Amino acid sequence: MRATNIKINAAKACFILAVAASACPTTSFGQALDSAQARTTDLFARDRSVAVLDRPHPEYEALGTSIGTFSLFPRLQLDNEYSDNVFAVETGPVSDWAFHARPSATVNSNWSRHQLNAYVRGDFIRNEKYHSENANNWSVGGTGRIDILRDFNIALGTDYIKAIEPRTSSNTAVSAREPIKYDQAQAYLSTSRIVGRTKLTVRGDLQSYDYKDGSDLNGNVIDQDARDRINSSLQGRVDYAVSPATAVFVAVTGNKRDYDTGTLATPTRDSTGYELLGGVNFELGAVIRGEVAVGYLSQSFDNAAYNDINGFGSRTRLEWFPTELTTVTATASRAIEDAGVIGAGGYLSTDLGLKVDHELLRNLILSASVKYANDDYNGIDRKDDRTEFALGGNYLVNRNLGLTVRYYHTKQSSDGTSSGPNYAVNRVTLSLTTQF
Repeated sequence: MRATNIKINAAKACFILAVAASACPTTSFGQALDSAQARTTDLFARDRSVAVLDRPHPEYEALGTSIGTFSLFPRLQLDNEYSDNVFAVETGPVSDWAFHARPSATVNSNWSRHQLNAYVRGDFIRNEKYHSENANNWSVGGTGRIDILRDFNIALGTDYIKAIEPRTSSNTAVSAREPIKYDQAQAYLSTSRIVGRTKLTVRGDLQSYDYKDGSDLNGNVIDQDARDRINSSLQGRVDYAVSPATAVFVAVTGNKRDYDTGTLATPTRDSTGYELLGGVNFELGAVIRGEVAVGYLSQSFDNAAYNDINGFGSRTRLEWFPTELTTVTATASRAIEDAGVIGAGGYLSTDLGLKVDHELLRNLILSASVKYANDDYNGIDRKDDRTEFALGGNYLVNRNLGLTVRYYHTKQSSDGTSSGPNYAVNRVTLSLTTQF
């Protein structure tokens, strides 16, 4: 890989010097790029650096168990979590300890071509005092890849999830006696093909949501049927490599959101929309890499009770490697999301994030992050601002045992005549993980 990169950089330097002072043989940029392409397998790979959390640690990694041409990786994580505001309320917060048992198992293929992975996970929650918050969450799914040619493959995946909505979710029913339960099924199919300097990608997604009715403290039913829906989307994307380390792209995504029913307070929220983004995917040596995408998004609702949502859109991710032991990640996005709030058709969500991961020791990784989100609802007068700070560390004892400690501070401020809850929550989690 290093030798290849040296040759690519030499070709780029030759081109620059030729323009400046005719120091190299006359070569067009296209010829230089074609020459570089002949020496590298992928003009769109951004792998000069490895993020801290992705860095391999062979001496601390589970060995797994061979089952024919597959490998099985069982894992069990035990969490003890303290929260000072269990129900995420503004007045009268109460604290509690919650115990999480998170078993999981992953099966990966060991084939030279193609790939098949499957998983099963659980999150079984038991609270010390407030048993209404107990839950049995689980999910099962898998992914696969079919390699048709060296630069042409088809990927697919599917998941099924049974879970509860966190009390801190802005869409959940705040008056519910117990957390709202839901089932989610999703699947995707994508294909990618590289032809010369051009990469073509097409992806389709399908998601189904089924929310279970809840009840308030007086036993009244909290109807959730108006949230049941099927979302589908189709994206086409074209990347063009203008250099071995830079590509420009255009991505167009169309979506359709079909709701099962509506109510008098919340008419059916069926809608169609699109997202048009353009940007650049790049890598500056081994120091910075990422993707910056900006553009326009729009969502049109079938029911006149809701105004159309449109405006600026973005999906951006940048990684900075000040040293080989530190990774700084910045994210930004602006998208239209489904709303679970009565009377709202959806909301325009703006999210910003910054995270630092540092490998203090070979087996000790420290992390800190800050996130900010702004949700502007359609159909009701409500705007939410949410911030979250997190600190933590992960200590690898050996390849079978790890310890993790995390602290989270989450705060929400909601404004408007239909404002939601205002709250602040502090959580501390101590985790013990075993893997084989």
